[in-house]
Order: sequence, then C-alpha cells, then structure tokens
Amino acid sequence: MLTRNIIISGFGGQGIVAAGKTLIYAAMLDGMRVSLLPSYGPEMRGGFANCHVIISEEDIASPIISRPDLLIAMSLPALDKFESRVKAGGIMIVDSHLIGKSSFRDDLDVLRVPASRMAIDIGNVKFANVVMLGVLMELLGCPEPESMGRAIMNMLPDGKKELYEKEMKALALGREFAARHPLAIKY
Repeated sequence: MLTRNIIISGFGGQGIVAAGKTLIYAAMLDGMRVSLLPSYGPEMRGGFANCHVIISEEDIASPIISRPDLLIAMSLPALDKFESRVKAGGIMIVDSHLIGKSSFRDDLDVLRVPASRMAIDIGNVKFANVVMLGVLMELLGCPEPESMGRAIMNMLPDGKKELYEKEMKALALGREFAARHPLAIKY
C-alpha cells in the first residue's frame, strides 16, 4: 500500500466525520501517516457532511483530495457531488438502502451495501457508518482489526462505552459483506 485517498460523504448526523476520525486513528495505531479534512454544512443534522481521509506509508503533502481513489457515499446528494471526482478505476461504496440509483460510471467498481438496513437490524441506523468502515477495511486490507477495535473504543464518549459490542458487530457485518462481494483493488 502506498497512499489511499478516500472521501466519506453523506448527511450530517450519519457519523461521517466520526467514521473518518475512527479510520485515521486506527491507521495511526498501525504506524501509517494520516490526514483528515472534515467539512460540514451550516446545519449539523440533515445538512451535507464529508471528510477527506488520506492514509499513507509516505509523507502527506496536502489534506485536500481532488481525485479520490475511493468514495463512500451515504446519501444521494453526496453521491451526486463526488461521483464525477473519483479516479477512473476507483471504487465507490454506496449505501444502497438510502441510494436507489442503479447506474453509475462504467469506469468504476461500485459496491452497493445496504448499510443503513444492516445497522437498523442490529438496533440503530447510526451504526451504518461503522458497517461502511468494515466494508472499507475488508476491501483495503487495512487498518488491522485490533487497531480498529481500539480506535472504536477510544472514540466512544465515556457515557457510551456500552455501545462497543454493537459497534464491533456492525464492523464485522461490513467486513463479512465485503468478503462475500469482493472487488479487485486497483492501487
């Protein structure tokens, strides 16, 4: 692995930035260089949110990603905004429970994941971002599962530590889904 340029996007309240923070925390635990550039709309819940995440074995010159290798889209507006920016040969991971679109650019690999449905099935739609992190982990082969577990535990607020087991279940469901629906990584 050299460098992974990832944009995670969706609505405010879906844990978009939390997913980015958790991902870079886990990658740091694995000794990687990381960058996170979050962006929110003026209204937190229901507005637009995205974050640029870079994970690299090398120094990172800029936190801005103009052409991501990989896009996680958890809302249709997010998909509409970023699909055209993904590099040819890149990957899009789309929450198919919230995004009904069925045709995408033909020069991308697209994995349609019913992340919100999977999260609802384990108790709370707010776990959809963790399902997506599990998918991402499986596709990229990083961060290490132990590092992600530590990152999730450390990112949970003190009053929410009891959610750890469900978060880990969501992560496992995402990894299992991606293992059943493999994509060729073209990095």
